[in-house]
Amino acid sequence: MTSVTKIPLAEFLSESQTRIDRTLDAALSSLTTGSEPSLIEAMRYSLLNGGKRIRPVLAYASARAVGGSFTPAIDQVACALECIHAYSLIHDDLPAMDDDDLRRGKPTCHIAFNEATAILAGDALQAQAFQSLSSAPALDSDTRLQLVQQLAQASGAQGMVGGQAIDLASVNSALTLEQLQHMHNLKTGALIAASVIMGATATGRASPAHLASLKTYADAIGLAFQVQDDILDVTADTATLGKQQGADIALNKPTYVSLLGLEGAQQKARDLHQQALTALGDFDEQADTLRELSAYIVERDK
Repeated sequence: MTSVTKIPLAEFLSESQTRIDRTLDAALSSLTTGSEPSLIEAMRYSLLNGGKRIRPVLAYASARAVGGSFTPAIDQVACALECIHAYSLIHDDLPAMDDDDLRRGKPTCHIAFNEATAILAGDALQAQAFQSLSSAPALDSDTRLQLVQQLAQASGAQGMVGGQAIDLASVNSALTLEQLQHMHNLKTGALIAASVIMGATATGRASPAHLASLKTYADAIGLAFQVQDDILDVTADTATLGKQQGADIALNKPTYVSLLGLEGAQQKARDLHQQALTALGDFDEQADTLRELSAYIVERDK
């Protein structure tokens, strides 16, 4: 691969977040004609209210790892990923699910609007994700189809939604560590893994060997992300998290901290970070952003 200029992680995060916010705003602006204003307002409220944009950032970073760069094609992939993520948060927060009233330091969508509008906003964002992929002019038709298939599998019954179903069924239940890992590989890990794979796929530069190594990396950081979430649910405060601290404990949900203890969970996160780095062993310095993002995920404080 051709050597590229080193970009500090803070600069990479800033550019990624600027690009994705601009792309998301444009996607929603295109919907305003003929749409119910309250629906669009609820979509904008949930999609453009901040957040770390981890999934889009991972897509940009994995594209870079295989010799790609910031392009309109990756922008559309990033847009689709963030729309799916935002829809999942809206629905997760509903009274029938986790019943949360705070997200990113603001009232959740169903509190700011109402339950019906929140449900419809989530539905519309899910549809927008596939609209962004299927109509992306910078991608050829075969690549668009491949990306749609990757995102559908990661976000449906075999991925994120399936994991959420297991999570809801596990309240007040005792799970083994293996069962907990399976749940989070679906609920959190599947969309994170898709972010890495889709970013590389969209470049047209990724070999099967690249994708296999990136999948191993992504599985490790996807699980590490959830382990760190469980740690923060115990160690951080509500103001820092932007959502209710101790929510998992209040709902009596099994977590890595409840099964491993705090120190055990922290060691688990470190072990997963090392697995992620090992998976990138055959990549050159172009994958350094992915390496730094693995550390960022297990060291974040919110």
